[in-house]
Amino acid sequence: MLRLILDFGNTLFKAAVFDQQKLIHKFFGDQLQVEDLVRVKNDFPKLNKVIYSSVIDLDSKLKDFLYNEFNTIELTHKTQLPIQNKYQTPETLGKDRLAAAVGAAQLYPDKNLLIIDAGSSITYEIVTGNVYLGGAISPGIAMRFKALHQFTGKLPLVNAPSKQVEFLGVNTEEAILSGVMHGIFMEVDGIISHYKKIYPDLFVIITGGDLKHFDKNLKNNIFAAENLVLQGLNFILEYNDNKST
Repeated sequence: MLRLILDFGNTLFKAAVFDQQKLIHKFFGDQLQVEDLVRVKNDFPKLNKVIYSSVIDLDSKLKDFLYNEFNTIELTHKTQLPIQNKYQTPETLGKDRLAAAVGAAQLYPDKNLLIIDAGSSITYEIVTGNVYLGGAISPGIAMRFKALHQFTGKLPLVNAPSKQVEFLGVNTEEAILSGVMHGIFMEVDGIISHYKKIYPDLFVIITGGDLKHFDKNLKNNIFAAENLVLQGLNFILEYNDNKST
Protein backbone atom coordinates (compact mmCIF):
# COMPACT_ATOMS: atom_id res chain seq x y z
CA MET A 1 0.00 0.00 0.00
CA LEU A 2 1.33 3.42 -0.98
CA ARG A 3 1.35 6.24 1.54
CA LEU A 4 2.29 9.92 1.23
CA ILE A 5 4.09 11.38 4.24
CA LEU A 6 4.35 15.16 4.70
CA ASP A 7 6.38 16.97 7.34
CA PHE A 8 6.07 20.78 7.37
CA GLY A 9 8.80 22.52 9.35
CA ASN A 10 9.49 26.17 10.01
CA THR A 11 11.73 26.60 6.97
CA LEU A 12 11.33 23.48 4.80
CA PHE A 13 8.83 20.76 4.02
CA LYS A 14 9.82 17.13 3.53
CA ALA A 15 7.69 14.66 1.59
CA ALA A 16 8.03 10.95 0.95
CA VAL A 17 6.11 8.13 -0.67
CA PHE A 18 6.30 4.81 1.15
CA ASP A 19 5.38 1.38 -0.15
CA GLN A 20 4.68 -0.37 3.15
CA GLN A 21 7.92 0.37 5.06
CA LYS A 22 10.07 1.13 2.01
CA LEU A 23 10.74 4.76 1.09
CA ILE A 24 10.48 4.88 -2.70
CA HIS A 25 10.31 8.62 -3.43
CA LYS A 26 11.39 11.72 -1.51
CA PHE A 27 11.42 15.45 -2.15
CA PHE A 28 11.62 18.67 -0.15
CA GLY A 29 11.58 22.43 -0.59
CA ASP A 30 10.63 25.81 0.80
CA GLN A 31 6.89 25.58 0.14
CA LEU A 32 4.72 22.71 -1.04
CA GLN A 33 2.34 23.63 -3.85
CA VAL A 34 -0.88 21.98 -5.02
CA GLU A 35 0.92 21.31 -8.31
CA ASP A 36 3.45 19.18 -6.41
CA LEU A 37 0.64 17.05 -5.01
CA VAL A 38 -0.97 16.72 -8.45
CA ARG A 39 2.36 15.47 -9.80
CA VAL A 40 2.70 12.92 -6.99
CA LYS A 41 -0.88 11.76 -7.55
CA ASN A 42 -0.20 11.29 -11.26
CA ASP A 43 3.11 9.52 -10.66
CA PHE A 44 1.61 7.20 -8.04
CA PRO A 45 -2.06 6.67 -9.01
CA LYS A 46 -2.57 3.96 -6.35
CA LEU A 47 -1.62 6.35 -3.57
CA ASN A 48 -4.57 7.37 -1.40
CA LYS A 49 -3.36 7.46 2.22
CA VAL A 50 -1.74 10.64 3.58
CA ILE A 51 -0.50 11.83 6.95
CA TYR A 52 0.90 15.28 7.57
CA SER A 53 2.59 16.97 10.49
CA SER A 54 2.95 20.73 10.55
CA VAL A 55 4.30 23.49 12.78
CA ILE A 56 2.94 26.14 10.39
CA ASP A 57 -0.53 27.06 9.14
CA LEU A 58 -1.11 25.30 5.82
CA ASP A 59 -2.45 27.14 2.80
CA SER A 60 -6.21 26.53 2.58
CA LYS A 61 -6.03 25.35 -1.06
CA LEU A 62 -3.31 22.87 -0.19
CA LYS A 63 -5.28 21.58 2.78
CA ASP A 64 -8.48 21.27 0.75
CA PHE A 65 -6.65 19.28 -1.94
CA LEU A 66 -5.21 16.89 0.64
CA TYR A 67 -8.59 16.14 2.19
CA ASN A 68 -10.53 16.06 -1.10
CA GLU A 69 -8.12 13.90 -3.09
CA PHE A 70 -6.71 11.57 -0.43
CA ASN A 71 -7.66 9.79 2.75
CA THR A 72 -5.79 12.25 4.97
CA ILE A 73 -5.08 12.55 8.67
CA GLU A 74 -3.15 15.19 10.59
CA LEU A 75 -0.80 14.23 13.38
CA THR A 76 -2.07 15.91 16.56
CA HIS A 77 -1.81 15.14 20.26
CA LYS A 78 -5.06 13.17 19.88
CA THR A 79 -3.77 10.85 17.14
CA GLN A 80 -3.49 7.24 18.25
CA LEU A 81 0.09 6.00 18.49
CA PRO A 82 1.86 2.63 18.49
CA ILE A 83 3.77 3.73 21.62
CA GLN A 84 2.67 5.10 24.97
CA ASN A 85 3.21 8.83 25.45
CA LYS A 86 3.92 9.92 29.03
CA TYR A 87 4.67 13.56 28.22
CA GLN A 88 2.74 15.65 30.75
CA THR A 89 1.60 18.21 28.17
CA PRO A 90 1.13 16.21 24.93
CA GLU A 91 -0.60 19.17 23.25
CA THR A 92 2.68 21.14 23.44
CA LEU A 93 4.96 18.32 22.28
CA GLY A 94 6.52 19.03 18.89
CA LYS A 95 5.12 16.68 16.29
CA ASP A 96 8.57 16.08 14.80
CA ARG A 97 9.81 15.03 18.25
CA LEU A 98 6.91 12.63 18.62
CA ALA A 99 7.30 11.19 15.12
CA ALA A 100 11.03 10.63 15.66
CA ALA A 101 10.31 8.81 18.92
CA VAL A 102 7.74 6.57 17.20
CA GLY A 103 10.09 5.87 14.30
CA ALA A 104 12.93 4.86 16.60
CA ALA A 105 10.69 2.71 18.81
CA GLN A 106 9.32 0.82 15.81
CA LEU A 107 12.70 0.35 14.14
CA TYR A 108 14.42 -0.72 17.36
CA PRO A 109 11.73 -2.28 19.58
CA ASP A 110 12.36 -3.13 23.22
CA LYS A 111 15.53 -1.03 23.39
CA ASN A 112 16.42 1.89 25.62
CA LEU A 113 16.66 4.72 23.09
CA LEU A 114 18.02 8.24 22.99
CA ILE A 115 16.90 10.05 19.84
CA ILE A 116 18.75 13.23 18.90
CA ASP A 117 17.28 15.47 16.20
CA ALA A 118 19.82 18.05 15.05
CA GLY A 119 17.81 20.68 13.21
CA SER A 120 16.73 24.25 13.94
CA SER A 121 16.77 23.09 17.54
CA ILE A 122 18.57 20.09 18.96
CA THR A 123 16.08 17.82 20.66
CA TYR A 124 16.69 14.80 22.85
CA GLU A 125 14.04 12.11 23.38
CA ILE A 126 14.06 9.08 25.66
CA VAL A 127 12.05 5.98 24.76
CA THR A 128 12.22 2.86 26.89
CA GLY A 129 10.00 -0.22 26.85
CA ASN A 130 7.94 1.27 24.01
CA VAL A 131 7.13 4.26 26.23
CA TYR A 132 8.04 7.85 25.39
CA LEU A 133 9.21 9.56 28.59
CA GLY A 134 10.26 13.05 27.47
CA GLY A 135 13.50 14.80 26.72
CA ALA A 136 15.15 18.17 26.21
CA ILE A 137 15.30 21.05 23.73
CA SER A 138 18.45 23.06 23.02
CA PRO A 139 19.36 25.73 20.42
CA GLY A 140 20.57 24.34 17.11
CA ILE A 141 23.79 25.22 15.29
CA ALA A 142 22.44 28.07 13.14
CA MET A 143 20.46 29.47 16.07
CA ARG A 144 23.61 29.71 18.20
CA PHE A 145 25.56 31.52 15.50
CA LYS A 146 22.66 33.96 14.99
CA ALA A 147 22.33 34.58 18.73
CA LEU A 148 25.99 35.55 19.07
CA HIS A 149 25.61 37.97 16.17
CA GLN A 150 22.24 39.48 17.13
CA PHE A 151 22.80 39.87 20.87
CA THR A 152 26.29 41.38 20.69
CA GLY A 153 27.51 44.61 19.21
CA LYS A 154 30.44 43.50 17.10
CA LEU A 155 30.52 39.74 16.65
CA PRO A 156 30.06 38.71 13.00
CA LEU A 157 27.51 36.21 11.73
CA VAL A 158 29.34 32.94 11.14
CA ASN A 159 27.92 29.99 9.24
CA ALA A 160 28.21 26.31 10.06
CA PRO A 161 31.58 24.99 8.85
CA SER A 162 32.13 22.55 6.01
CA LYS A 163 35.35 21.18 7.52
CA GLN A 164 36.85 20.21 10.86
CA VAL A 165 36.94 23.05 13.40
CA GLU A 166 40.10 23.60 15.42
CA PHE A 167 39.66 23.74 19.17
CA LEU A 168 41.87 26.81 19.53
CA GLY A 169 40.48 29.79 17.62
CA VAL A 170 43.23 32.26 16.63
CA ASN A 171 40.85 34.94 15.30
CA THR A 172 37.29 35.99 16.10
CA GLU A 173 35.62 33.88 13.42
CA GLU A 174 37.56 30.78 14.46
CA ALA A 175 36.82 31.48 18.12
CA ILE A 176 33.08 31.60 17.37
CA LEU A 177 33.30 28.42 15.33
CA SER A 178 35.17 26.66 18.12
CA GLY A 179 32.84 27.87 20.86
CA VAL A 180 29.65 26.93 19.04
CA MET A 181 30.68 23.66 17.43
CA HIS A 182 32.78 22.16 20.21
CA GLY A 183 30.27 23.42 22.75
CA ILE A 184 27.55 21.49 20.94
CA PHE A 185 29.68 18.35 20.62
CA MET A 186 30.41 18.43 24.36
CA GLU A 187 26.75 19.03 25.12
CA VAL A 188 25.65 16.06 23.03
CA ASP A 189 28.39 13.78 24.39
CA GLY A 190 27.55 14.88 27.93
CA ILE A 191 23.85 14.13 27.54
CA ILE A 192 24.60 10.74 25.99
CA SER A 193 26.98 9.93 28.86
CA HIS A 194 24.38 11.00 31.44
CA TYR A 195 21.72 8.68 30.04
CA LYS A 196 24.21 5.82 29.64
CA LYS A 197 24.65 5.89 33.41
CA ILE A 198 20.90 5.26 33.70
CA TYR A 199 20.62 2.90 30.73
CA PRO A 200 23.99 1.14 30.18
CA ASP A 201 22.65 -0.52 27.02
CA LEU A 202 21.44 2.79 25.58
CA PHE A 203 21.08 2.88 21.78
CA VAL A 204 21.65 6.38 20.37
CA ILE A 205 20.09 7.56 17.11
CA ILE A 206 20.71 10.92 15.48
CA THR A 207 18.68 12.52 12.70
CA GLY A 208 18.00 15.99 11.31
CA GLY A 209 19.47 18.36 8.77
CA ASP A 210 22.69 18.95 10.73
CA LEU A 211 23.52 15.32 11.48
CA LYS A 212 26.50 15.50 9.09
CA HIS A 213 28.34 17.61 11.67
CA PHE A 214 28.15 14.93 14.34
CA ASP A 215 29.14 11.57 12.87
CA LYS A 216 32.90 12.12 13.25
CA ASN A 217 32.94 14.57 16.16
CA LEU A 218 31.36 12.66 19.03
CA LYS A 219 33.16 10.36 21.44
CA ASN A 220 30.06 8.22 21.88
CA ASN A 221 28.86 5.79 19.23
CA ILE A 222 25.72 6.91 17.41
CA PHE A 223 23.57 5.56 14.60
CA ALA A 224 22.52 8.01 11.87
CA ALA A 225 18.93 7.79 10.60
CA GLU A 226 18.34 10.52 8.03
CA ASN A 227 14.62 9.84 7.45
CA LEU A 228 13.57 8.99 11.00
CA VAL A 229 10.74 11.57 11.27
CA LEU A 230 9.27 10.51 7.93
CA GLN A 231 9.53 6.85 8.95
CA GLY A 232 7.82 7.63 12.24
CA LEU A 233 4.94 9.37 10.48
CA ASN A 234 4.61 6.39 8.17
CA PHE A 235 4.41 4.03 11.17
CA ILE A 236 1.73 6.25 12.75
CA LEU A 237 -0.32 6.26 9.55
CA GLU A 238 0.02 2.49 9.22
CA TYR A 239 -1.06 2.01 12.85
CA ASN A 240 -4.18 4.15 12.42
CA ASP A 241 -4.98 2.52 9.09
CA ASN A 242 -4.84 -0.94 10.65
CA LYS A 243 -7.05 0.11 13.56
CA SER A 244 -9.72 1.37 11.18
CA THR A 245 -9.93 -1.91 9.23
